[in-house]
Amino acid sequence: MEPVVYLDYNATAPLRPEALDAMLPVLRSAGNAASPHVPGRAAATSVAAARRQIGSLIGCSAGELVFTSGATEANNMALGVMTAPGGRLITSAAEHPAVLETARALAHERDIELMVLPVDRDGLLELEALRQALETRRPTVVSIMAANNETGVLSDLDAIAVITHSAGAILHSDATQLVGKLPVDLSALDVDLLSLSAHKFGGPQGVGALFMRRGLGLPQRPLLHGGEQEGGWRAGTLNVAGIAGAGAAASAAQAKLAAEAPRVKVLRDLLEDSLLSRLACTSVNGAMGQRLPHVCSITFTGAPADAVMAAMPGVAVSDGSACSAGTLVPSHVLLAMGRSRDEADSTIRFSLGYATEESDIELAIEAVTAAVTQVRGMLGTAGIQDGGVSGIGGTAAATQRPGRAGAIAHV
Repeated sequence: MEPVVYLDYNATAPLRPEALDAMLPVLRSAGNAASPHVPGRAAATSVAAARRQIGSLIGCSAGELVFTSGATEANNMALGVMTAPGGRLITSAAEHPAVLETARALAHERDIELMVLPVDRDGLLELEALRQALETRRPTVVSIMAANNETGVLSDLDAIAVITHSAGAILHSDATQLVGKLPVDLSALDVDLLSLSAHKFGGPQGVGALFMRRGLGLPQRPLLHGGEQEGGWRAGTLNVAGIAGAGAAASAAQAKLAAEAPRVKVLRDLLEDSLLSRLACTSVNGAMGQRLPHVCSITFTGAPADAVMAAMPGVAVSDGSACSAGTLVPSHVLLAMGRSRDEADSTIRFSLGYATEESDIELAIEAVTAAVTQVRGMLGTAGIQDGGVSGIGGTAAATQRPGRAGAIAHV
């Protein structure tokens, strides 16, 4: 295989060496964490250590974490536990399918009122719409993601928490893309439940966790019935090796976070600025001052994303959520932000991470520039000018970086 420049960390981050080192001894040994004998107690010790490591990364106690198979299960568990029959669930149009599809299923199965609130052109939740939705006081759950998986846009969770709790509602946040990328301190961030997935910050695939704030008094409605693992919240034998790897990845991410975030942001900005300067009718999606430091969503007008990616097999990127890859449906996130279907279909997500180097970015810049130019030439859109696009209907925006004031969410 040819070497690949890997810029798809939002889909999954490469396994950190610290995670692999923690997993190998567990994989070589026997022991069920629920067994009372010596090997079982050793497995339980590994799980307890990982629980503390993840708790340290996000600023919560170990006892407030329930291990799951990933953020999708954690989201299903959170919404399923919180949302009572006949209640109300409020979320946003830019959520990950793991929240939106769960919400729709619950609305159908439990006769729940589902409200999907809009986002603006920068991908930010309309806070006034949330206030208005909560004016009618009734049992309500609000689920808003911490950081968007496609654009990297950060929600203002502090403001959302104040609005939500002022109305007596419960707040859940899917923080899958935030944890391990920017500081998270649940002792200060007033969310009630929070979902995460280990493979987004360099842990193994198939391990996640749900934070459930102590004292909520939620009814126990487990998705999986069986044994009493995880305090009865999640039955089934624990994935001890995976959990150990998740804990080690959490510790590594926490130790390197202060240096990694600004370093990766410099590389992300280099990628964006270079592509914007080289390619006409290219624009960045999302609130410029309120994004994750490692993510950029770029629309290359007149160059469908699937064709561009096929023309640069040595660069691993995405045309949206990895969970939606291979579908013919355009990004619901970009459509919710007011982009046209053509714009959504011509958008690529680049996501960097802990192992990304400047040489990777330099190679990617050359490959993307060549691929977009090639595709536009093949489709007859190579004559793109600031005023429009030759060869396809409609007009195209000039090369741009949308501006928006606002501080990064306090998370």
